[in-house]
Amino acid sequence: MSENGSKTPVDFWFDPLCPWAWMTSRWMLEVEKVRDVEVRWHVMSLAVLNEDKLDELPADYREMLETKAWGPVRVVIAAQQKFGDEVLGKLYTALGTRFHNRGEGVTREAVAGALEDAGLPADLIDYMDSDAYDKELRASHKEGIDKVGQEVGTPVIAVPGADGSQVAFFGPVVTPAPKGEAAARLWDGTLLVASTPGFYEIKRTRTQGPIFD
Repeated sequence: MSENGSKTPVDFWFDPLCPWAWMTSRWMLEVEKVRDVEVRWHVMSLAVLNEDKLDELPADYREMLETKAWGPVRVVIAAQQKFGDEVLGKLYTALGTRFHNRGEGVTREAVAGALEDAGLPADLIDYMDSDAYDKELRASHKEGIDKVGQEVGTPVIAVPGADGSQVAFFGPVVTPAPKGEAAARLWDGTLLVASTPGFYEIKRTRTQGPIFD
């Protein structure tokens, strides 16, 4: 908890397309229940992150970025610009539930359903094909990625450090999302290593894909 007694802000950058960011976000909601933190959601974009290195990527991943990655994140940034930051968490949950938990895929129908689930206007779907808020999307993406560097992806998490400066990191990548005290332990440990001076990375090979509830 911060010095003024309010909850500690945790800034979380996500792309709704990413299943790993989705798992981390569900863990972060569990952390809110057991630690005095409050998540503040922000948009980042896998399409923007990879746009200058498409020719280096596997063909199937490149195709996904070119055909599916722009639409959902454009809808999210449009919703944020029109209705404020407070809609981001609800819309992200609606999109992720349909994309990942229900396996509907990244389709126009799934995005339309998510807008309805989140209580947002149906005409926001039109922004899937619009670059009207790409400037704002890129600015939000840059704010997050600049905290950790170009060699990582989504999610990015940033918290106030002990000295008042912000501590930011990529991940953690975890599946399934821990709950209860297990979520708290992972949070405490993540903050411990992330705030250690000179610490840069801890990693092991993934042996399975994300496990959705």
